[in-house]
Amino acid sequence: MPIKGYGTLEGTARYRDRFKERAAANHFRPEQNLWLSSIGLGTYLGNPDEATDERYTESVMRAVELGVNLIDTAANYRFQRSERSIGVALHHLTEEKICARDEFIICTKGGYLPFDGKPPKDVRRYVEETFVRPGIADFSDIVNSHCMTPRYLQSQIDQSLRNLKLETVDVYYIHNPESQLSAITRTEFETRLRAAFELLESNIAEGKIRTYGAATWNGFRAAPTKREYLSLERIVEIAREVGGVEHGFRFIQLPFNLAMPEALAGDNQTAEGEQVSVLEVASALGVAVVASASLLQGKVARNLPEHIREPLGSLATDAQTAIQFVRSTPGITTALIGMSSRAHVEENLQLVRVAPTLPEDFQRLFNEGEE
Repeated sequence: MPIKGYGTLEGTARYRDRFKERAAANHFRPEQNLWLSSIGLGTYLGNPDEATDERYTESVMRAVELGVNLIDTAANYRFQRSERSIGVALHHLTEEKICARDEFIICTKGGYLPFDGKPPKDVRRYVEETFVRPGIADFSDIVNSHCMTPRYLQSQIDQSLRNLKLETVDVYYIHNPESQLSAITRTEFETRLRAAFELLESNIAEGKIRTYGAATWNGFRAAPTKREYLSLERIVEIAREVGGVEHGFRFIQLPFNLAMPEALAGDNQTAEGEQVSVLEVASALGVAVVASASLLQGKVARNLPEHIREPLGSLATDAQTAIQFVRSTPGITTALIGMSSRAHVEENLQLVRVAPTLPEDFQRLFNEGEE
């Protein structure tokens, strides 16, 4: 039986209150009528094998015990195995009454065609048998292994709910929608996006998801002249046209880290005619921002210079320093960290006790090393 319920204000506040003596101020943030942890657990990396499955299950359980109530995944992560590992963890957490369903937030994504457990020997045959023949998607709908038609997204929502053993997903992202723009016009893209939003709004009404959003890589960081550019203002406008003022488009996800600061430092978005950063426009539009790639797969978690380490508190490890930068940035709700081992969970979540802080002159962190 799927786990019933979803994250609520009352439940996430109850979770927050359990950490009153253990969590620093502002580790939990009020956002979208929820209390969300400033660090979330990501599940992208890792081999598609049972050993990694078990480590992720243990990592999710340990993270929830230590103060993380936002878990992020996607249908295609580790060929659906990450969703299934989370499902096992959630079953244990709720059955053993470690955490109630209304205390945590589960986010997943649909868009890329996911394999089932491992790569198939014949990819085209797999796609044809799994998606085309059953009428879930046509080959003409697929762009770079990506699809976001209503029929396809519905199949993915239902599959993710089965994998996660849930009745309701809290946040459902369209995964890298900008990838479609490599092959279709912007007009066609907006038509497809509108149809996807209509489908997602209907799933909110049916209780299968609570909110939705866009999880991107380049879209919200690219210059407006680039083909893959996404305007958050325009996307929210489409959501409002589809769902009214109470539309469900409430979250975006994009890379943000010491090497990729564009969400804060770049003014590539427009808000009422003004050029602003994506963090500024998201705040103005009531959209929560979740940072992916907070450690850039470990590339910004080693050999950090002292002019970056010292303003961020001279923490015990470079990984903690890099995480501290992301979670301390105004406008970032949660910094996602991929953690597939108990040891990394326990090391990184020492930050739960450390207050997020960022120097007023953020740019100095980068400029001093170049002088």
